Amino acid sequence: MAEIIDMPRLSDTMTEGVIAAWHVKVGDQVSSGDLLAEVETDKATMDVESFYDGTVLHIGVGEGKGIPVGELLLIIGEKGEDVSSIISEFKAKAPAAEPAAEAPQAEEKVAAPVAQTAVKSAPPVVTETVSLSTDGRIKASPLAKAMAKEKGIDLTQVSGTGDSGRIVKRDIENFVPAAKSNGAAAPVFTAIAGQESHEDVTVSQMRKTIARRLSESKFSAPHFYVTMEIDMGNVWTARKSMNEISPVKISFNDIIMKAAAVALRKHPKINAAWLGDTIRYKQHVHIGMAVAIDEGLLVPVVRFADQKSLSQIAAETKELAGKARDRKLQPKEWEGNTFTISNLGMYGVEDFTAIINPPDACILAVGGINDKAVVRNGQVVPAKIMKVTLSCDHRVVDGASGAEFLVTLKGLLEDPVRILV
Repeated sequence: MAEIIDMPRLSDTMTEGVIAAWHVKVGDQVSSGDLLAEVETDKATMDVESFYDGTVLHIGVGEGKGIPVGELLLIIGEKGEDVSSIISEFKAKAPAAEPAAEAPQAEEKVAAPVAQTAVKSAPPVVTETVSLSTDGRIKASPLAKAMAKEKGIDLTQVSGTGDSGRIVKRDIENFVPAAKSNGAAAPVFTAIAGQESHEDVTVSQMRKTIARRLSESKFSAPHFYVTMEIDMGNVWTARKSMNEISPVKISFNDIIMKAAAVALRKHPKINAAWLGDTIRYKQHVHIGMAVAIDEGLLVPVVRFADQKSLSQIAAETKELAGKARDRKLQPKEWEGNTFTISNLGMYGVEDFTAIINPPDACILAVGGINDKAVVRNGQVVPAKIMKVTLSCDHRVVDGASGAEFLVTLKGLLEDPVRILV
């Protein structure tokens, strides 16, 4: 008997997936546990496996095309079984879904400037690739395919250095496009004297979700902002000593995360979420960290950050950031945040305001550490100053509560020994 596999919901915010790659074709024999396809969600590229044994009788959508959650993905059954009536019946139940499956067409992306521009891809034609397997499919690792889509690299132009010419991660990392290639890592500014021009870029699944969620946050949650300067001189000195003995390099962001986690224990009103009729005060501290990737932002979560040492946090943030950039995060690694930190200090940004990351009530925007002259005991002296801005949902947090949290955070960072006690 034929078994229908529809598009699963692979993330909490997913409404549609894009087929990054098929690993089967009509007529293939599959067993339970076999990899069927790689699906690009709004947050990661994930594998879809078979739960059935049998023959692939129908594939509902081609590579590079979008398909809504719940729509027909493929049918597995006995060889030669007629599934035309099943397909017709399935489509009849959701007649509006067909156009949605066509619209995203080639929604795969090229890389864009961090967190700014959504992107488009090269046409998803894999049967013309130079690195082909005997059945006509491209020979590339799943990670290499995902990286190529993110960077807008046409795999037909890549020479594989893996086994039997298989394209692997290092081939994508080292790939230099030919001069004639238009699959650039971002929309390219090509001005022509006296002539107007533009480039339309297809919006990616990730960018669609970012737009929807942050619009909902900005326009439904009444934001207010509290900014404070923090003297990071003691942290600067302490970090050098820490890294002399730490098994993994501790960053300033790791120290800020630990300090924020400790401060949240003392200010539970900040560690909260608006639920409409109720406010939920979380009794655990899971801190999301905004990670910039080519198409936007992902927010992996460090769980129980208040209970972890700085070296544990440092190791975890490095691992999560790497997975985020490779689009290999699993749902458990991006869900459950109770507070979020967004740090643009490494770009030379002095201060900024961030939009709250639902369902959190607050997000902390962290600027860079700058040398400034300050007055102490009537004397002008140099100091290493960092500005932080707390964005708060006024439905949950009042101004005094936000300010008190920052006072505690400031105290912890200006005397970092307190973080360790």
